[in-house]
Amino acid sequence: MKTFPLQSLTLAQAQQKQFALVDTLCRHFPGADFLAGGDLGLVPGLNQPRVTQRVEKVLAEAFHAEAAALVQGAGTGAIRAGLAALLKPGQRLLVHDAPVYPTTQVLIEQMGIILVRADFNVLKTIKQFIEEHRPDAALVQHTRQQPQDRYVLAEVLAEIARCGVPTLTDDNYAVMKVDGIGCECGATLSTFSCFKLFGPEGVGAVVGKAEAIAKIRATFYSGGSQIQGAQALEVLRGLVFAPVMHAVQAGVSERLLTILNSGVLPEVKKAVIANAQSKVLIVEFHQPIAARVLKAAQERGALPYPVGAESKYEIPPLFYRLSGTFREANPSLGDYAIRINPNRSGEETVLRILRESVSAMTFE
Repeated sequence: MKTFPLQSLTLAQAQQKQFALVDTLCRHFPGADFLAGGDLGLVPGLNQPRVTQRVEKVLAEAFHAEAAALVQGAGTGAIRAGLAALLKPGQRLLVHDAPVYPTTQVLIEQMGIILVRADFNVLKTIKQFIEEHRPDAALVQHTRQQPQDRYVLAEVLAEIARCGVPTLTDDNYAVMKVDGIGCECGATLSTFSCFKLFGPEGVGAVVGKAEAIAKIRATFYSGGSQIQGAQALEVLRGLVFAPVMHAVQAGVSERLLTILNSGVLPEVKKAVIANAQSKVLIVEFHQPIAARVLKAAQERGALPYPVGAESKYEIPPLFYRLSGTFREANPSLGDYAIRINPNRSGEETVLRILRESVSAMTFE
């Protein structure tokens, strides 16, 4: 299996991204403001907590965008808000010709959106499909939907923009891991989960053009729809740590890739790095032992399932089945391969768990 993972930030680049975010934060939260707990409710004239508005300004500036909005519902809520800002029920949405992320598919069905599919790996087909089907907007997933995906986000967005179609990017699993997200590459809106960036449960972000963000804000009438000030501050606290932690994690995965492909474990046929959806290590075995390895790994300290896919709760390494979209694209791989996300662990821990789990097969 050949994969085309996104280019991770180096540790030095990740440090600079952290420093830039902190510099922006300092300018919007002078003195002891950042040490406060955050306010609540519908402040007159703002219709949202004052601290939440300030955090949204930090996010907009950090991602070089006109505006930002924090929303309920994590990444799914952000995509829902973004789609609603760009589309009306029954309109056409251009997507990559690959399995759509399951929760996004539910949103598409709920809104009655008609899908137009084009292979984003072949740029010249995008214009052709747009001219033929006239989509009202486009959704581009930043990370890979299937192993063979190799498209460059900025190139796809530029091609769609030349046709005058507004774009929404699903930047989940890419934010603070790569050099730029959708809105920094020309997208109308970027969407992502703050929970996946060590932030609070259930909070998502939409960043991009002010006109589209204003449409999202117009739906936040009630107090219950607001992200409160304390939650917004938690978003920033988590985001500051994200780039360096993810860069360290990427380094662990790269070292594991070299070790496993050197033949250290004879049961392993091949290891690759893939964005599925997180940037993870996919380990393929010679025999269909994936399910048994996963069971044994749980008993040796590996996490058996994700919480928010790289949330603040996920510290031990994750040993898990392949993602739904990858299994849909390659059904036969499910019995032979697993994905490993080191999370906060080092390669020694991952190797120990994998070696002991594979060895346990011989005693069954």
